Amino acid sequence: MPVKIRLQRHGKKGKPFYWIVAADSRAKRDGKFLDKLGIYNPNTNPAQIEVNIDGAVQWLQNGAQPTDTARAILSYKGVMMKNHLAGGVRKGALTEEQAEEKFNAWLESKAKTVDSKKATLADAKGQAEAEALAAEKAVNLARIAAAVEVEEVAEEVAETAEEVATEEAPVAEAAVEVAEEAPVEVAEEAPAADAVTKKEE
Repeated sequence: MPVKIRLQRHGKKGKPFYWIVAADSRAKRDGKFLDKLGIYNPNTNPAQIEVNIDGAVQWLQNGAQPTDTARAILSYKGVMMKNHLAGGVRKGALTEEQAEEKFNAWLESKAKTVDSKKATLADAKGQAEAEALAAEKAVNLARIAAAVEVEEVAEEVAETAEEVATEEAPVAEAAVEVAEEAPVEVAEEAPAADAVTKKEE
């Protein structure tokens, strides 16, 4: 029975979550499996990976073939390295102690790399938040400045309107006086026009 180490999809739409399983290659992707070896969550940064290293090495030694993605994940967690060292121990090139020492040294170097990546991501996140805060402050200052300008323009318009009103007040009074005198003159001329029409008749 050909055995594959592969990913089995779980989770919801748009948020995949995978189990790392050893399964018959003829089984469905999300169907029966022989052994669950770990989990892989790509939704976090860096991705969350948990693997049963000894169980995965046992399946590899029994002939299980990992898919490309599963191989990359197993290599990232050191399963392929441990399998390689176990092969060296079987051939007599290494002792158990030497293999364990090499594997632990590899794990330490890998942990340092992961920690540096996490620190870099944290710094980048902090810098991005600082830039976003600075941009938001700039937008707020621009809004305040625009509001102050609008208020100043409104005050200037109000002052101008008051000045125009005070300057036009005498003119308006004169216009009212003229308007009051005009109907009187028209009223006095109206009887004369009636007399002319009566004479013509």
